[in-house]
Amino acid sequence: MTVTRFAPSPTGYLHLGHAASALTGWHAARQSGGRFLLRIEDIDHTRCRPVFEDAIHEDLAWLGLDWERPVRRQSEHRAEYAAALAALDALGVLYPCFCTRKDIEAAGQAPQGPEGPLYPGLCRALDARERERRLAAGAVPAMRLDAKRAAGIAGELSWNEGGPAQVPVDPRRLGDAVLARKDIGASYHLAVVVDDAAQGVTLVTRGEDLAEATHLHRVLQALLGLAAPDYHHHKLVLDDEGRRLAKRGGAKGIRAIREAGMTPAEIRALAGFSD
Repeated sequence: MTVTRFAPSPTGYLHLGHAASALTGWHAARQSGGRFLLRIEDIDHTRCRPVFEDAIHEDLAWLGLDWERPVRRQSEHRAEYAAALAALDALGVLYPCFCTRKDIEAAGQAPQGPEGPLYPGLCRALDARERERRLAAGAVPAMRLDAKRAAGIAGELSWNEGGPAQVPVDPRRLGDAVLARKDIGASYHLAVVVDDAAQGVTLVTRGEDLAEATHLHRVLQALLGLAAPDYHHHKLVLDDEGRRLAKRGGAKGIRAIREAGMTPAEIRALAGFSD
């Protein structure tokens, strides 16, 4: 049975790109007689707001989507993320990072990754005594994945992108990624892997801008002994200038489009779905 999910963060109103992503997952589940789930990724308490979470439910229902309940909210599952971090720590693939952005910038040019400069590994080289000294002094670190060590344990990996051909995984694609932030605990990368496994998701449908993150997610799945879903990284909805729609970029929300008089069918059509 195909199990898909739509997992927005309540940090703003949904826009047309979100509608396309939700509809992609919803249609994939419905066409196979499967299940469609809604997950609220609200672990970042510094940015999430209840008003936006309420609006997510309203806008999706207005579009004609339905989903299984109860809805999983990340803020209610911090213990699961902590357990996953502990398991990774037991494998010896985590290390504390005390660096600020200024520290990283001052270190000089780092190798380029798909999302920008990769972390130069400043804290990876700290010896145990120095780490203990900083912790004793009250420093609160982030936790990073030692990508090289993780790659050695995980071995060769790939993922299924909707066909017989497998996409090979590059374990170092995102470098030593942060898995636990100083301010909110688990990072997106760790939480989404734990969530998908906990909910039995078999097909992850999301924008092609997140394809690079799948390299890291497959590594985490292998390290944690979690089943690997199939993936479908769909095309993005772009604005008139060819840029990806984003909340921070001021993309017009579904709510505003609704208030302007457009119907659900018209918005579905704009998102690439005629039915």
